[in-house]
Amino acid sequence: MARASSTAILGEERYQTRSEQLASFVEHAAWGDISPAAQEALKIRVLDSLGCALGALKGPPVRIIRETIDEFGGNPLCTLIGGGHAPPDHAAFHNGALVRYLDFNDSYLAKGETCHPSDNIGAVLAASEYSLASGRQFLTALAVAYQVQCRLSDVAPVRARGFDHTTQGAFAAAAGAAKALELSALQIANALGISGTANNALRVTRTGALSHWKGLAYPNTAFDALRAAFLAMRGITGPREVFEGNKGWCQTISGDFEIDWSRENLERVTRTIIKKYNAEIHSQSAIEGMLELMRENGFSGAEIDRIRIDIFDVAHLIIGGGVEGDKTIVHTKEEADHSLQYMVSVAALDGNVMPEQYEPERIARSDVQSLLRRVDVVPEPGFSRRFPDEHACRITVVLKDGRSFRKEKSDYEGFHTRPMSWAKVEEKFHRLAEGAADAFRREEMVSAVRQLDGISVKDLMKLLA
Repeated sequence: MARASSTAILGEERYQTRSEQLASFVEHAAWGDISPAAQEALKIRVLDSLGCALGALKGPPVRIIRETIDEFGGNPLCTLIGGGHAPPDHAAFHNGALVRYLDFNDSYLAKGETCHPSDNIGAVLAASEYSLASGRQFLTALAVAYQVQCRLSDVAPVRARGFDHTTQGAFAAAAGAAKALELSALQIANALGISGTANNALRVTRTGALSHWKGLAYPNTAFDALRAAFLAMRGITGPREVFEGNKGWCQTISGDFEIDWSRENLERVTRTIIKKYNAEIHSQSAIEGMLELMRENGFSGAEIDRIRIDIFDVAHLIIGGGVEGDKTIVHTKEEADHSLQYMVSVAALDGNVMPEQYEPERIARSDVQSLLRRVDVVPEPGFSRRFPDEHACRITVVLKDGRSFRKEKSDYEGFHTRPMSWAKVEEKFHRLAEGAADAFRREEMVSAVRQLDGISVKDLMKLLA
């Protein structure tokens, strides 16, 4: 259990709660504390996230959100990516939904939890634009959000207890937004208490028949976390013992855990993973392995009779047909991008997994619907022991003429052992954003992100509008 630290208050000694210790970490975080490697990693993830956002502008749930914002209106203080303005919390929800909708944004893997730290960008960006923050202030606040979410995922996983990873995000988004608003430690602690108490979401979001909420759960958390920060900024108090208190987060949600925020840094962003394929993070090594196997041996997807994928247990549980539902029943984008059977099958048939592989007519076609039912996903204990440091899997393909081929993988391009370069992320950005902006405007966006530590957030948002 983390030890409470003591603080002198009006000449008296009292103990800091865990949220106050976290708030002190957030308050004192500074751009100069971030290594050059982490600074570069933050910019790469901002560019990657903006590509995902621009590529999602025509997504049906995003259009519904935009229609709702336009109908309700409000003080237009912050920019909506793609055009228009809205109140900060609505901008956070809209822009966060854009980053998340394609399910192509970054991920972080802990032993018992998987999350998408770039889900925090919507809230941190809105708070930064509202407060007229510099690019450095925005990136520092984003680094805070990444660190909080990743470290809570490390030490306090909640998935096995039936809660969604957005639950840790309630603290991360509030911390990042509060930092961008330059709140005091006292205000930050109140924001953490409000958001962390109010936003504890159920894992059913990602089990069984998947809905639009899979991609909107975190934007909703970010919306609430930003509002919590604004309320705290104006003097609303929240439970300071949100973690260790009676009926608090540790007792009811996570169980006890240990983390000393006074010893934390802002480097966890370098351990996050950028996706090469538009597919759930645990599928990346299997997809890359499938495509490599086909190139190396010269067969096509149409020649495949059956596929076996031996893989680590988390992948089997979440996307392979384990405890979170039958993954051979695939009718929607949300079901397809969380079905290892579908993703590997469509990769074999189409040679890639990108947004077009989730168009309704592609999902419904008989070739992929037939092949995905001939894919067996099997948990391999040896691979499970190597997770999350490796993404080990073995793909075995049997062709209709009886020939068989096998390949083992331990990682993939984008994994922390093979990080994706700025050039590769820029290429991904242009591919996703080409339908939303012309080449000149896209180059302006890339340049703005590249020099984000030397410009203002307002400068960036003008380009995104």
